[in-house]
Amino acid sequence: MTWKIFFGFIFTLITFFLLFFYWFFPSTNFEFYQGYTSSNNFNFSLNDSSGNMQFYKNMRYSDSKISYNIYNCPLQKKYDMENSFEIISNITSLNFYEVKSNEEIFVTCDSRNKIENSLFIAGEGGPVNITKTDNFNVILQGEILLIRESKCKNPNIALHELFHALGFDHSLNPSNIMYNVSRCNQNIGPNIINKINELYTFPSYPDLSFENVSAIMHGKYLNTNITIRNQGLKDSEKTKIIIYADEEIIKEIKLNPLKIGYGITMTLNNILIPKINIYELKFLIDSNFSELKMKNNEIKLKIKK
Repeated sequence: MTWKIFFGFIFTLITFFLLFFYWFFPSTNFEFYQGYTSSNNFNFSLNDSSGNMQFYKNMRYSDSKISYNIYNCPLQKKYDMENSFEIISNITSLNFYEVKSNEEIFVTCDSRNKIENSLFIAGEGGPVNITKTDNFNVILQGEILLIRESKCKNPNIALHELFHALGFDHSLNPSNIMYNVSRCNQNIGPNIINKINELYTFPSYPDLSFENVSAIMHGKYLNTNITIRNQGLKDSEKTKIIIYADEEIIKEIKLNPLKIGYGITMTLNNILIPKINIYELKFLIDSNFSELKMKNNEIKLKIKK
C-alpha cells in the first residue's frame, strides 16, 4: 500500500511538472501575419485637384483659426496686411487673429529695395516649418516680408505674400493675384478659394494610427513590435494601447501624447498568454478624444499556417 502511495505521488509530481513546463516554457513558435487592418481612409476623402497650385500637396495650417504677429511695420504696410487678413477671412473659411508671441504667421517689413533677376521684389512669403503626414503637409509656421506698399485699391502685394504663407505657389496666369509680377487688375482666382475651403473642411483633430505591427509566439509568450504615428492636424492626448488574444485583454500600455507627424516604436517581450491555443491577436488604440479617422485605430493579426 505504501508503494502505491509513493508511486502515485511520483506520478502526480511528474504530471504537475510536465503541465508546468508545457504552460510556462516555450515549445513551439508561431508567427503572425496581418489578417485585417482598418488603415484605409473610410471616413476621409481629400481630392488633390490643385495641380501645382501649392508648393507641396495639401498644405494647410493645423486649424482654420490662424494667429499672426505684425512686427516693425509702418502704418500703411500694417494696414495693408490687416486688410489682407480681413479680405481672405471674408471669402474663405479662414479666420485670423493677432497675438504678441508664438504666432503662426510672422509678418515684418523692410524699406530696402530688393532686386532679383533684374526684377524689383515687392515682398516675400511662405511656409518656413512644415510637417508631412499621410494626408497633409501641415504648416506650423509661415513668414511674410512685406517690402513695398501696394498702390492698388486692394492690397495686392500683401495678399500675394499671404497666399504664399498659406502654401500657394505662383500662377502662370497674368490676371491671377499669384502671378509673379504684381498688377492692380489681378484677381483672387476661385480655384484658390475652393482649395482653401476644401482643405479646412477637416477639423483640427489628431489621428493616431498603426504604422507597423509584428508578433511572434514562443510557446506561451508573445513578442511584438508596434509602431504608432500621429498623422493628424493636432498633437494627440494621452491614451493607451490594448492587446487582445482572441478578444481577451492580455496587455495594456500607456501612450504619451504625440506631436503632429511624430511616432513611437515599442518592443514588448515575454507577454504571457494564459490560453493553450490562440488564433488571433488584436491591437487597439483606445483613445477617448476625437480623431480624423477612427478606423485605423485597430489592427488584427492571424497565425501563419
